[in-house]
Amino acid sequence: MVKRPNGAVWACTAAGLLAYLLLPWYAIQDTSWYQALPGIFSEGDAANGLLQALAQHRPWLLLGLAGLALCAVGALQAPGRGQGRCLLAGGLLGALGLAVSGFTIGARGWSVAALNTAFGELATNQFGIGAGGFVALTMLVLLAAFGLARLGFFRGDLFVSGAVVGCGVLLALFIAYPVGKALAGAFLTEDGGWSLMAFFERVFTERIWGLGCLAGATSCGVAWNTLLLALLTATGTTVLGTMIALMAERGSSRLQGPLRVIALLPIITPPFVVGLGLILLFGRAGVVNQLLESWFGIAPTRWFYGLPGILTAQLFAFTPIAFMIMRGVVQGIAPSLEEAAQMLRADRRRAFFTVTLPLLKPGLANAFLVGFIESIADFGNPVVVGGQYSVLSTDIFFAIVGAQYDAGRAASLAWVLTLFALAVFALQRGVLGKQNYTTVSGKGDAGIAMPLPDGVRRACQGVALPWIAFTVVVYLFAFAGGFVQTWGRDYTPTLKHFHTAFALEWGQFGLVWAGTAWNSLITTVKLAGISAPITAALGLLIAWLLARNEFKGQGAFEFAALLAFAIPGTVLGVSYILAFNVPPLELTGTGLVIILCFMFRNLPVGVRAGTAAFKQLDRSLDEASLMLRASTAQTLFRVVLPLLKPALVAALVYSFVRAMTTVSAVIFLVTAENELATTYIIGRVGNGDYGVALAYCTVLIVLMSLAIALIQLLVGERKLGRRKTPAHQGHHKMEAV
Repeated sequence: MVKRPNGAVWACTAAGLLAYLLLPWYAIQDTSWYQALPGIFSEGDAANGLLQALAQHRPWLLLGLAGLALCAVGALQAPGRGQGRCLLAGGLLGALGLAVSGFTIGARGWSVAALNTAFGELATNQFGIGAGGFVALTMLVLLAAFGLARLGFFRGDLFVSGAVVGCGVLLALFIAYPVGKALAGAFLTEDGGWSLMAFFERVFTERIWGLGCLAGATSCGVAWNTLLLALLTATGTTVLGTMIALMAERGSSRLQGPLRVIALLPIITPPFVVGLGLILLFGRAGVVNQLLESWFGIAPTRWFYGLPGILTAQLFAFTPIAFMIMRGVVQGIAPSLEEAAQMLRADRRRAFFTVTLPLLKPGLANAFLVGFIESIADFGNPVVVGGQYSVLSTDIFFAIVGAQYDAGRAASLAWVLTLFALAVFALQRGVLGKQNYTTVSGKGDAGIAMPLPDGVRRACQGVALPWIAFTVVVYLFAFAGGFVQTWGRDYTPTLKHFHTAFALEWGQFGLVWAGTAWNSLITTVKLAGISAPITAALGLLIAWLLARNEFKGQGAFEFAALLAFAIPGTVLGVSYILAFNVPPLELTGTGLVIILCFMFRNLPVGVRAGTAAFKQLDRSLDEASLMLRASTAQTLFRVVLPLLKPALVAALVYSFVRAMTTVSAVIFLVTAENELATTYIIGRVGNGDYGVALAYCTVLIVLMSLAIALIQLLVGERKLGRRKTPAHQGHHKMEAV
């Protein structure tokens, strides 16, 4: 029994009040919040919220204090509907009051022209929200959520209510709001007016929906090109990822270690490196064309540039994501189910296709969904090897960075991408439906996982092993350029490129980081290291909310978590500039805006991996813990989380390496103080200095490989109480059944 039913309510109320007194309310340019602490009790920009409201003539800040006071009154009451009404009213009064005033009053007074006309000029303005305002606003949102729980929503659980409302606010603020602001440009005319016809004129064009390919043209409209590429990529990555996962978990023990390492190699590589390696192999002057010319007299062509090149590059880039999702799902299948099928006289082949494969369904659906959305949002690979094959993401990119800046056209194309993502999202939900895929229950299961049937094993080896070998060849070609003088002209071995980027020298005052790449590398590792654990935690929390709870608006909540994937990185970066360049959130130019972009751009993989894993966990595990009087938070952290280790590893690895290698989402957000590894590499490639660029990529791969090994070591493997035997022993044992 909970001894202090109002403990969380009192803690949030006290934290909100202390934020008004002990923290600077506004963010000060070029000053961190802790550097501003000495000025919180003086009249100035660093003053606390109470002084800002009373002494510096910003009375709208008193709305937050009034809301906290009303919540304090509610905290004095016993848990019940009366307390719920007080908490909800106080939380909404404070949170909405501060939010509305923040969005309507900016650094120059009223932010909305209509308000300026109605009420006249404001004598006082305000800056972007600081530490004090952030903490107070967060506490008010949580108190409003607690009020909903006390009124009977979310089964009266404070933790669930706080998690749903808190995550919903984050998704609205850092995904829906900036993306909506960018997408609204599709409805704006050239003079800034709103027009539905402007949207239709931009969206329904021959360039987007044309069917010229049916009349003999090289390609259709960019929408059909994008859809075809995404379907092929999603299918290919799902099949390859599943085959590699089956081999890594059910195949020969000698191959399992190398498979897990090599399968993840493409995900820890900057995207243009794969494109460069493929061009060295299949480009007009590549090895394959040269061999075809010398052996068979076939003249070199640009056959690889277009759909074949983009598809191959995307299969390289996104198969590791499907592998990480499917590996956790394969691990979660209970051997007892397969053994039961074999005891009923089913052979291994029949048991695989009637028991094992159907239980992989949630993982297959999630892997397909992630592969599809990654494909439609990718622009790096189409730019490098796309040739004349245009897709929506490249058209959006050139609409933004081209000579004719056309935000309206970019927004209209982004609408098409969003609708594609929504359609596949709805299809996935329809396929999975309400079916049950539970394979991990509270009962003991010390069985031995069934080896793959011979036919399935040979099919996996025939497809996955050549693909793995192909991966190794591409990377050998790609990174050889970092160890030679000049690729294509002078193949003399050298380490000068590494010295240029990462030289260390002894100076008058000690060790000097003399290489030109150190600053970008240190900044990237720092920002990625901060964002990755937060992204993984938030993704798994959202997955738990979706899998274990039912509430109104759940479908919209899930799609909002997926929306960042559906929007190309370029559009997301531009939308962050548009949304967070003015109060109340002045983040442009800071490291924080890059961290937030990393977080919400990479969030969906954690959500999808967690959702697939939760489909396998029996609800009785949660219920048993709750019946033993554990709180919801204790159940989540002590019972559920240890069983989600594969999903946690997938979320952590993906979040970290994508933060280290992403290009499109942050290319407009970096500054001289916050240069990232990928922007440094792009600069070198732009100058034709491929040796230094590839040397940097080699260092990144080694660094991220070590990071992945560390993540695996720290998280560990989940313990399901199952025995392990060598694959060949298991094979003979199963044949004897």
